[in-house]
Amino acid sequence: MKNNRLIIYFKKEPVGDSYFPGDRLVLPLIKKLLKRTRTSSLESVFINLCKGLDALHIPYLKNLPFNKIRPTDRIVVLGMGKNSLKGYNNSNKLVAGIGLMTHPANWPSLFKDFKVAIYLQHSTWTKNIYNKWFGPNTCTTWPVGIDTDFWTSKKQKPKKYILVYVKFLWNREQNQETLFKPIIDFLVTKELAYQVITYGSYTVKEYKELLEQSSAMIFLCEHESQGLAYQEAMSMNVPIYAWDQGLWLDENRFEWSETAPVPASSVPYFDQTCGKKFKDLKAFYIGFDGFYDAIHQGKFTPRAYVLASLTLKKSAQRMLEILDNVYNTDEEELK
Repeated sequence: MKNNRLIIYFKKEPVGDSYFPGDRLVLPLIKKLLKRTRTSSLESVFINLCKGLDALHIPYLKNLPFNKIRPTDRIVVLGMGKNSLKGYNNSNKLVAGIGLMTHPANWPSLFKDFKVAIYLQHSTWTKNIYNKWFGPNTCTTWPVGIDTDFWTSKKQKPKKYILVYVKFLWNREQNQETLFKPIIDFLVTKELAYQVITYGSYTVKEYKELLEQSSAMIFLCEHESQGLAYQEAMSMNVPIYAWDQGLWLDENRFEWSETAPVPASSVPYFDQTCGKKFKDLKAFYIGFDGFYDAIHQGKFTPRAYVLASLTLKKSAQRMLEILDNVYNTDEEELK
């Protein structure tokens, strides 16, 4: 049964009109002409999986109409929102996830509505939330791969800056005042050159250019399910000094009945070779000199970490393992 087709789906939520009837059809074209279109993180997940499968020479089909699916096909659904499975009534089991919902409370009947065999999440802390809701082992981890051929430093530019990456998800004004500004003041006092980049306000080209010139990156985000940006920096061999406060802070968690503290991380794929972490501003001050000295002593090798665990090929191989676990039982029964 090795010739079974692999079909991968990525469908976006329908876009409504913004300013006038029909502008949903016109605005994307205008943005494309102005080169303002950005690839979302969820679409990057789909693109990078395809790249990984290509690198492994694994054939697959994309977004095949549901009525063209054969009973022996293997199905992966990585789309955005409930629209991804609209009209699906096939008997094939599904490997689904990442973007179908923000939290299990958004779609508590998913496993009853469709033949979902396993739901995907990028990291252990988010997987645990889903397993608590849907049941043990209903969710598994699958990290998306980093394109290490693209995210590599080839120009050997002088390392002039410490890059400060800002991605505050909640309490932005407070975090600006109590964390970001004191860190900037600290760098100024230390007479260290820096650049600031804010999530959602840059192009890939701009980000890569800054990473080429950065000796380190201070990463300011409450938590990440995976964290492509900091991993792209690590792939460029830029050590990370990460704010890792330790708890899930989504303001909607109480509406989802998540009243107990939930452990979380801003750098879920990380070890001592990648850089250092700090819990709060006091810890930032205490740990910075040690982090900065270690950079100049060459103690950090973040690119080696990415090459060992987060490449496109390794991500695709992990997906194939998940597919084998889901479908092998059925295939044995058909022999």
